[in-house]
Amino acid sequence: MLKISHFSKSYDGKIQACDDINLEIYGGDIYGFIGHNGAGKTTLLKACAGILDFEAGEILLDGHSIKTDPIAAKQIMAYVPDNPDVYESLTGIQYLNFLGDVYAVSVADRKSRVERYAGMFEIADVLNNPISSYSHGMKQKIVLTGALIHDPRILLLDEPFVGLDPKAAFLLKEVFHEMCGRGALIFFSTHILEVAEKLCNKIAIIKKGKLITSGDTATITKDASLEDIFIELN
Repeated sequence: MLKISHFSKSYDGKIQACDDINLEIYGGDIYGFIGHNGAGKTTLLKACAGILDFEAGEILLDGHSIKTDPIAAKQIMAYVPDNPDVYESLTGIQYLNFLGDVYAVSVADRKSRVERYAGMFEIADVLNNPISSYSHGMKQKIVLTGALIHDPRILLLDEPFVGLDPKAAFLLKEVFHEMCGRGALIFFSTHILEVAEKLCNKIAIIKKGKLITSGDTATITKDASLEDIFIELN
């Protein structure tokens, strides 16, 4: 479970990037997070990942506070940023082994997961190449592979489908369904409303730092498409 309680964040002490946000996401949820640029999506995701400090509220990952117990919270979580900044001096396999070491993934599990996801995303043949030689899409795929290497129970992603080719995007959706079938939860931001409507069982819409609606996708979209609702609310 990911529980966000009365979360607020300001960068200048005046304007709230996120203002009193409350949200609960449970195992099995694929939760889409929607809003215009600057609405507060990345701010909330970074706070959930422990990258960004915040002034008010609490964020719990399976009961572990990201503020007071960050190591326990991060052990069960993975975060994929909107821009795949990676250690470019490393090769792909060095980067994945580094993450495997950080999360204490066994050699057998590490080998199996690298083979599976690198094969799935068609980057297995470049794992010995420096990441600096990768295209943007390839960097996105190596970051996704790294995020999945310790089989996280909570997966946070910021615009994960940007830069992916259609096949990789389809396969990532399949991974989401498989993970949630095992009880994990997925919380991701997206500008692609069609993806959110078809993929997510729950959605939240944020506007100027405030959560304006959240809940079951089927309930929210029962009378109109998600695109129509988003345009009306914004």
